[in-house]
Amino acid sequence: MKRELAWRIFAFEFNDAQYEEKGTGEMTPSYVITPLGGKVNRMFIVGVLTDVEPVSEDGGFIRAHVSDPTGVFTLYSGQYQPEITEQLSSIEIPAFVAIMGKSRAYIPEDGDIMYASIRPQQIALVSPEIRDQWIVETCKHTMQRIEAMNEALKMSENYAVELQNLGIGKYLSYCIETAISKYEHVDLDRYKNIVKDAIQYVIQGPGIIDESSEDKDLEYFSKNNDKSKLLPPEQHETSTEMQEAEDMVLEVIRSVEGKEGALWGSEWPLPMTTKSHGRLLHRDANNHRWMDPCLGSSS
Repeated sequence: MKRELAWRIFAFEFNDAQYEEKGTGEMTPSYVITPLGGKVNRMFIVGVLTDVEPVSEDGGFIRAHVSDPTGVFTLYSGQYQPEITEQLSSIEIPAFVAIMGKSRAYIPEDGDIMYASIRPQQIALVSPEIRDQWIVETCKHTMQRIEAMNEALKMSENYAVELQNLGIGKYLSYCIETAISKYEHVDLDRYKNIVKDAIQYVIQGPGIIDESSEDKDLEYFSKNNDKSKLLPPEQHETSTEMQEAEDMVLEVIRSVEGKEGALWGSEWPLPMTTKSHGRLLHRDANNHRWMDPCLGSSS
């Protein structure tokens, strides 16, 4: 069975997607194509679960929303995944959650706008620090796609080959080429701004956006610079704790994907206990949820 990587992508970019590449066979995956070259079948998101509501009379089909600093993901879960549906319905809102899921696309019969959503496959409760470090990691991935797309927009043909000649990975190069073939215009400044806003969200907290923030902050996310350089002087002492939390997220990601990506339909092989920001997180006996003293356990 082919392995699919789980993309780290912000809600803003995912919701901007207007094209789907459909599989040709029963077992062939379909992909949501984003303007920055995301070719998304599986995705790993972390954010705040803000609401869960039934969309069928018997409650067997539900809709939920998970927010990040850039927007809101829409999730649907139904009768073919009753455990996930029950789990989503039982979580006390609001809650910080990590979700591994599959992308879905829908175009109404009388419309021409595509709506992207997620079918969750695995859910875990996490701490606020883990959410923040997912934001950091997703900023890095987003900036890599922005930079690759910026180079591609300077070209006229043979995008994938030329991008590889510049040192950009083969898979991302072909994903960028696919996006260019579908999107007539990509405003990279819009995406740089959402990355900048996400950076400020982590550094200063929500709602405190420094309009004087320079583009040099964005450079960090494509280079191995010291993250403490992004922090105001009074927050330097917290950078070590933030690094510990980021290491935790990366460990989770590696455990999910291994070196080549998690197998489709495989269980989420997270450790039973781990630490974040000095707090011990536990996973319940069914391997479903993180238990964090800050959030409490879900029922």
